[in-house]
Amino acid sequence: MRITSRRKATAFFLTFGVLLAALAVAVGSGWIILNWREGVKVFLGIIFFGAIITGIILNTIFLVREIRRNEQHDSFINAVTHELKTPIASIRLYLQTLQRRDVDEAKRREFYRLMLDDTNRLLGTVEQVLKAGKAGLKAATLHRVQVDFAELVKECVEVARTSHHLQPEALRYQAAVNGAGAAVIGDFEELRTAVTNLLDNAIKYSGEKIDVSVRVEAPDEKHVVLSVRDQGLGISETELKRIFKRFYRVPGRAAGSVKGTGLGLFIVHAIARKHGGRAFAESQGEGHGTTVVLELPRSRA
Repeated sequence: MRITSRRKATAFFLTFGVLLAALAVAVGSGWIILNWREGVKVFLGIIFFGAIITGIILNTIFLVREIRRNEQHDSFINAVTHELKTPIASIRLYLQTLQRRDVDEAKRREFYRLMLDDTNRLLGTVEQVLKAGKAGLKAATLHRVQVDFAELVKECVEVARTSHHLQPEALRYQAAVNGAGAAVIGDFEELRTAVTNLLDNAIKYSGEKIDVSVRVEAPDEKHVVLSVRDQGLGISETELKRIFKRFYRVPGRAAGSVKGTGLGLFIVHAIARKHGGRAFAESQGEGHGTTVVLELPRSRA
């Protein structure tokens, strides 16, 4: 309901701004035609009306951006609230059951396992928000060391398989370069965060059948490239650049079965930039899977 009202407000301000600009152009053009013989007045009039039109356009753009930013903030708050409330409610239910009923040892262990999974989910959400804040700080100090990026990715893949209970064929890893050939200079923990977010994102958007391929290669002497490809939902061409914005989630597909905060790829993009690299996505469209690429400068040390 709130999103609909804000979309209406966006359309109103955009239309209003266009009408004001058109009115200014009409008035200015009429004034110039009537006074075309007076060169100084015409010159000053053109400058004056040009400034008015520019101000109206900039003001309209600012208002529309603010409305969209507020929509993203609301979407983020709703997502985080759900990500926090759901596991808390689950843990509370299990605790109440253990308190009020006598359950056998096997069931008790199952409850403990489920509560531990919920606490891990809570911890993951909190860490995601904290890392997004840290990633957004351009002046943050990086503890730069030489990192075997291929080995780092391999470790992250193994952790992802364990945490998501995946078979090796569901999450495949291939390294076309290892050791010094895959060395990068950077913050080990931040690079681990970026790789983990890429893997979690690919698994999350794979749908019912998880089929993710991970590849590390050095296409030239200056770069090391990590490609994470899934066979899942896919992304339309218009959304490929937007998915790296803070709080942004692709409309329609993310609101249903796939939950999240809209921060994962933003963190990846921010970490890539701080390390002198870049992150981008490729997709043939919805239903054709997505490949997200993390490109980093290669260390020659």
